[in-house]
Amino acid sequence: MQKIILVTGSTDGIGLATAKMLVSQGHHVLLHGRNPVKLEETERILSGLSGGGSFESYVADLSVMDDVTALANAVADRNPKLDVLINNAGVYRSSNQITNAGLDVRFAVNTIAPYLLTQGLMPLLGTSGRVINLSSAAQSSVDPKAFAGKVELSDFEAYAQSKLALTMWSRSMALSLRNDGPAIIAVNPGSMLGSKMVKDAFGVAGGDIRIGADILCRAALSDEFAAASGQYFDNDAGRFASPHSDALDPQKSEEVVRVIERVLVEMMQSDNNPD
Repeated sequence: MQKIILVTGSTDGIGLATAKMLVSQGHHVLLHGRNPVKLEETERILSGLSGGGSFESYVADLSVMDDVTALANAVADRNPKLDVLINNAGVYRSSNQITNAGLDVRFAVNTIAPYLLTQGLMPLLGTSGRVINLSSAAQSSVDPKAFAGKVELSDFEAYAQSKLALTMWSRSMALSLRNDGPAIIAVNPGSMLGSKMVKDAFGVAGGDIRIGADILCRAALSDEFAAASGQYFDNDAGRFASPHSDALDPQKSEEVVRVIERVLVEMMQSDNNPD
């Protein structure tokens, strides 16, 4: 049966490889990218695939929360339901480390945007959908001040904290929803795969990108993940495993959620009360 699947960050790396696999399997893929030119190139690539799948495209800058909300609304306008949301888009470093809203761009894109997008698409996902959040083997205890770039962090430390924060809210949201929402699963797709991010960050070619795409497709579609809401899959180990211990601490996870919610409320208030 054809599924409707949104893959954020689907113009390169694991996201593009995942979109190619899903279209080749006959699914309807909602492509997302920040750059319209790269989205057009992705469409050309997918148009050459066999398998009977289809696609449509959306442009949004996930470091801008208004764009995230607009993306959710646009998806809802064009689709009566959504079977799977794959929050794949991520940032390791940026020339503009702080967004116009005063957020560290790594936390904005890697943590807050997927949270807001998931909330916005919840009505389309219903209780039968899945949310697959791209986590990482790099996970480090979260300093709440880091969300607003108020502490000095290396690129790696900011990335590791933002990915643990994503893993923490994934588990917290899953446990709070129980059977009243989609399954929410955090997945480490594999370490040092050959994405642009790995090449830029570490200067190495990395491993076969299809390893990451394959596990994201499995997480999105296979029965083995159907009852895995709130769990963490470590593709380095090839199994469900324990994430960083902080993600298993309800109080710490709830604190991360509170920080995210506070950031979003403050941004909304700022938008409603411009200088």
